[in-house]
Amino acid sequence: MPHDPELVAETREWLLRAERDLAAAAHDLTAEPPFLHDVVFHAQQAAEKTFKAFLTWHGRPFRKTHNLEELGQQCLGIEPELKAIVDRAVPLTDYAWKFRYPGDPEAPARDEAEGALAIARRLFEEIVVRLPADVRP
Repeated sequence: MPHDPELVAETREWLLRAERDLAAAAHDLTAEPPFLHDVVFHAQQAAEKTFKAFLTWHGRPFRKTHNLEELGQQCLGIEPELKAIVDRAVPLTDYAWKFRYPGDPEAPARDEAEGALAIARRLFEEIVVRLPADVRP
């Protein structure tokens, strides 16, 4: 039986937005000088949207939140095997606001930014393989 086209479209839209955040983070890393504060922000955003795609596909409502622990725990209720990557992604939550406002530290170290992007990419990969092919971007 084919999947509900509206559910496919909504889930895919979350994934496409996550992909754009991953691409933006990678691009910001190559700028001269690199925009490291934006790299970690986009990594957090990609992780958040990836979790929301998974929850959307499984019909699980979620609050409007940037809290990756909350979203990750909801995902673990569906797929406990995601625990290792969820645990790695949770610390990205702080990047939704850290380095974004006056008075904050100027920028993370390059290795911190690269690590955040690597975690967000891995999370995206682990979620996407658990979704049907017609949902994947």
